[in-house]
Amino acid sequence: MITKAIIPVAGWGTRRLPITKIIEKSMLPVGNRPLVDYSVQELIAAGVKDIYMVIGNAEPCQVQEFYKDNLALNQYLKERGKEDRLALAKTLPDDVTIHYTVQDPSGKYGTAVPIAMVVEEYNINEPVLVFMGDDFIWNPEGESASKSLINSIQDETDSAILGVEIPKEKVEKYGVLSAENGKLVGVVEKPTPEEAPSNLINVSKYIMAPELLQKIVAYVNEHDFGPLDQEYMVTDPIDDYIKNGGVMRVAPTTGEYLDGGSVEGWLHANNVVCGK
Repeated sequence: MITKAIIPVAGWGTRRLPITKIIEKSMLPVGNRPLVDYSVQELIAAGVKDIYMVIGNAEPCQVQEFYKDNLALNQYLKERGKEDRLALAKTLPDDVTIHYTVQDPSGKYGTAVPIAMVVEEYNINEPVLVFMGDDFIWNPEGESASKSLINSIQDETDSAILGVEIPKEKVEKYGVLSAENGKLVGVVEKPTPEEAPSNLINVSKYIMAPELLQKIVAYVNEHDFGPLDQEYMVTDPIDDYIKNGGVMRVAPTTGEYLDGGSVEGWLHANNVVCGK
């Protein structure tokens, strides 16, 4: 059973300026909840007990504040006879812990970095789920992304990647999964519809086995990309992992990918969740 998950939420969210000057991107509201909480609650429902969030160094951290118990609010609700709302104010079950790792935004940058930081800090040597903090899969009537990933692996040496099906004419904006016999062969970045190996896109939701986690740590530690050179992309060590015999299973989902990284995506997510 997979009981650990990593969620990076440290980015500045520059695509969403100016609102992200005062609201962390992962805390932008979709319906009545912040973006990141859709992933958090889904992971909890799948059995995750330890969530490792990689946050920025701005204080106060809104993500941390959201997942704390607000004792003053709780007391107010009790005094005003609104005990029925206490459950809504409690954002984390007692048996789930969020651990926080601070990432300096002026340091190394890219999707591999926060994963490597958590693995090293907490000496993680077991499979973990890895979800980004500014998007989620909406599938209220079906299997969650977490469950799809968990159900796709055969043992703890397997990794997995979620594949979201989209119309083939729209694949040019995404990394497209190339698979054989349910296993990832590679990710083709932004192909034309004619060149695309499938219509399954990479939305950065994974199960990462210990061997892959160590490759990510080594990749970040052994390279010294300057700030203007390139990002430390997690797809690089994933590619190395596959080429060296690692198994990454492709887990398809029937859910809809909702992304809060752009204004258009965030508005669409709100319309979907609110049933408009």
